[in-house]
Amino acid sequence: MPRTSAYIQRMKPEVHADNHGHRDFYASPLGLVAARLLRERLLRFWPELAGMEVLGLGHAGPYLRLWREGAARILSAALPETDTVPWPPGAPSLTTRVEDGALPFPDLSFDRVLLVHGLEGAENDRRMLREVWRVLKDDGRALIVAPNRRGLWAHRDSTPFGQGRPYSTGQLSRLLERNLFTAERRDTALFTPPFQARLLLRTAALWEGTGRALAPRFAGVVMVEARKSMYGVMPAQALSLRPGRRVLVPEAVWAAREEAMRRESAPRL
Repeated sequence: MPRTSAYIQRMKPEVHADNHGHRDFYASPLGLVAARLLRERLLRFWPELAGMEVLGLGHAGPYLRLWREGAARILSAALPETDTVPWPPGAPSLTTRVEDGALPFPDLSFDRVLLVHGLEGAENDRRMLREVWRVLKDDGRALIVAPNRRGLWAHRDSTPFGQGRPYSTGQLSRLLERNLFTAERRDTALFTPPFQARLLLRTAALWEGTGRALAPRFAGVVMVEARKSMYGVMPAQALSLRPGRRVLVPEAVWAAREEAMRRESAPRL
């Protein structure tokens, strides 16, 4: 991907006047704690991405700094339902706003795609995943972070994780596998209750450890890493012939045809 790619829109700070809650949330004490806890789990999936092209889709800015030093390039693409915040901070912006069903990137552009605050709000989640599949390289991987339908965070609309459709780990894995991905690794995070109470925030690490050990199904978010499947677009079985059009033939005509065929096949003396 050339560094002067035409499809990268360098956005000025004054463009970002809209606010859907993500910016304020990640500036709050609860958002800062949630981002820190999620970054710890994301590093378990991708400890380093040296020399790779990375796309953060949705509202991924709070997490992209994990790989800023090693990656060849990181782009941040905001969706219509998320805030558009310039990224990286203190540097020329590599942020653009995109439509979830028509990503403005060429095929095979990225080694990794991180999707946060995106899938749950998509108008068509299958179309979005097909676009992610398209822009990933053949050996690319996607990491999806989505609200857990069993978790408390999905039922608190005061945070971005309480918006849109929540998923269980199994539902998210099956959705990926129906859209040309192979789900390989799964994890959960955010066992800390989604409240701004100082005591809860100070004991967030304790909540995470206890919840992971005693109630892993009730995490706030689920995470699934999926590998791009190159064989998903090929039919599992040979294509069958299209059924022919039914034609009604009079019985007398059919009998005459059979008689003619019988005479042709009879041995000649």
